[in-house]
Amino acid sequence: MIAPIVKGLLLGFILSISIGPVIFAILKQSLTNGRKAGYIFVAGVSLSDISLLFICNIFTVVFSLALTHKSVIALVGASFLLATGIYTLFFKKIVFQEGEEDKEKLMRKRDLLAIFASGFFMNTLNPSVFLFWFAWTAAIGTTATETSNPITYKLLVFGTCLLFVLLSDLLKVALAGKLRPKLTQHNMVVINRIAGVIILVFSAVLFYGSFSY
Repeated sequence: MIAPIVKGLLLGFILSISIGPVIFAILKQSLTNGRKAGYIFVAGVSLSDISLLFICNIFTVVFSLALTHKSVIALVGASFLLATGIYTLFFKKIVFQEGEEDKEKLMRKRDLLAIFASGFFMNTLNPSVFLFWFAWTAAIGTTATETSNPITYKLLVFGTCLLFVLLSDLLKVALAGKLRPKLTQHNMVVINRIAGVIILVFSAVLFYGSFSY
């Protein structure tokens, strides 16, 4: 099944290039506390994504059972994506942060646990992350129902997405020192606009598909 893997890669790409507080926190942890702290922070973020994705999938399944026509939930997901794309492309403010000094610190277990928790809660308590996952679970869920094995389809899409995001975050930690100087104000604006356009394209496709159900 190539289609769900491709969708998962595209979804992971969108999430990995989205400019938000998490990407700066990953770089900051890596540069100020060392790579180990950066990896631990990423682990917390990854667990948060898995938890939110699980919760959103439960919500969309409940909504799907409650709705007579699945086109309604497709329209809901498309609307979320449309709003997210418009906000990302036209209204999202890109805050440029100065780089940190490259420092290595001796981290205790309690410090690493605190870093893990900060990654988990920073990601979990970000409303845009929840809306992102809710919109995409609604969108992918409606597509999955058209396949012979919806569960396998969704596992491939979201499994590929989560793996792509995790690997990209680990790469950010490994290349933190080289990556941080590249995040200029101009480059971040360009990346943000690319993400916005991609989201709008997916929204348009989902809107079109919802009217064909």
